[in-house]
Amino acid sequence: MAVQLFGFEIARQKGEEKELETVKSPVPPSYDDGAMEVVAGGSYGTYVDLEGKAKSEGELVTRYREMALQPECDNAIEDIVNEAIVVNKESPVNVVLDDIDQPRALKNRIREEFYNVLKLLDFNNLAYDIFRQWYIDGRLYYHIMIDEKKPRDGIKELRKIDPRKIKKVREKVSEMDKRTSMKIEKGYQEYYIYHPKGITSQSNQTAVKISKDSICYVTSGLIDPANKMVMGYLHKAIKPLNQLRTLEDATVIYRLSRAPERRIFYIDVGNLPKMKAEQYLADMMAKHKNKIVYDASTGEIRDDRKFMTMMEDFWLPRREGGRGTEITTLPGGQNLGEMDDVDYFRRKLYKSLNVPITRMESDGQFNLGRTSEVTRDELKFTRFIERLRARFTHVFDSLLEIQLVLKGVINRKQWKELREDLYYDFPKDNYFSELKNAEVLTERLRLMGEVEQYVGKFYSLEWVRKNILQMSEEEIRDMNKQIKIEQEEEGNPMNDEEPEDEVDEEGFEPVEMSEEDRALISKMTSLLENVELGDDEDF
Repeated sequence: MAVQLFGFEIARQKGEEKELETVKSPVPPSYDDGAMEVVAGGSYGTYVDLEGKAKSEGELVTRYREMALQPECDNAIEDIVNEAIVVNKESPVNVVLDDIDQPRALKNRIREEFYNVLKLLDFNNLAYDIFRQWYIDGRLYYHIMIDEKKPRDGIKELRKIDPRKIKKVREKVSEMDKRTSMKIEKGYQEYYIYHPKGITSQSNQTAVKISKDSICYVTSGLIDPANKMVMGYLHKAIKPLNQLRTLEDATVIYRLSRAPERRIFYIDVGNLPKMKAEQYLADMMAKHKNKIVYDASTGEIRDDRKFMTMMEDFWLPRREGGRGTEITTLPGGQNLGEMDDVDYFRRKLYKSLNVPITRMESDGQFNLGRTSEVTRDELKFTRFIERLRARFTHVFDSLLEIQLVLKGVINRKQWKELREDLYYDFPKDNYFSELKNAEVLTERLRLMGEVEQYVGKFYSLEWVRKNILQMSEEEIRDMNKQIKIEQEEEGNPMNDEEPEDEVDEEGFEPVEMSEEDRALISKMTSLLENVELGDDEDF
């Protein structure tokens, strides 16, 4: 029995319901959204991440946000977001419908609703912030608000939800097969639970249940091995960042404690007993040392001579028979300027964030005009940005689907068919991939020019296309069609330039006559030819 949920729900068509009922399997479907899987009437629980430190996704999101405050992580995140989102005079993202075989009116309607979704997100102004928050948290939630009395008006407002206050829940729906006595998984009932104070084990029972269609939910696509918790893109940088922090703190402590030169006082205590020797040593320390400090909290001046820090002098007793009182100097630490170990963990942190190290180095140069400067790391970084964009566009898919279905433009079945040929175009600011592709094409054309004289003698044209130009069979067929069409257009006289209209001596341009005028003139000419004319006077 369905649970009464807050928000709206778009019901499936009858054909889809029947299709789901006829498909049976003992294997449940797999998901990468990190939803809590529970049985009907069960309780909600939280899970532990890989390090065993985060008890819930809320704690994990908080840790990601704390990591983003680290300068090294912040620089890497800035570089990633700047490459993924390019803000200029145009829209940060556009929908491309060229491959969709549908009427132009439907394409224009889809394009219009897409830009309405961008306006609801205020994407032209907040594109950078939205993408950055999704990259750091690893998930993005929006509450879709509509007028339930007028659903045809579409989405009215989108409200961002803190991912620490909402959680997706999936209840199993199963039944026993009477014929095989096997438990068959029929599917899931999905919804969200929301609590303003955060999702915890205590708040799960009092949380508000929201229907699936009322929430737009996009994740990073990364899941832990237990398939129970969504991880962000910063997750693999947790350990390198902790190591870097620890080493930096240790370096600072070492420099503070070993940088100054300290004195060592060897005090001759003679044959004094142990207790009196210690008292004598303490009196000497108090006599020759002052440690007056200012307490900023109370404004008082106090004496802390009873405490000894690592930067102070050393006082050591010496027994009779040895040398007398002596003062020596303890040299400071050596090689305090070496930072190789710190640089190692900093480079390791950048690698974990998939950012080329050359971008983070202050002395790195940016040469755009030379293709030889395009490194493998830059190409890998470009591919990484493309994957991020492809994953982030799921937010547009979810919102655009709801908007089109609510306004009656298409149904959900039609959307699934159109989605395969629909894609989004982001303005690009990284030309490394373009330069590398141009260099590869130039090299292939140069090699083809050298082999051209052997085509038809030692090599066939098809072999050249497949092995030198690296063209697939489909590309070869399409290219042949395009070449044939262009050749036909070149041979068609209709494509030649039309001669300019002739002008008579008096400067009047000839007027194009209609078919009726031509027929009338022809008839009059034939009549005049049959008429016998007499003298000029009779005429």
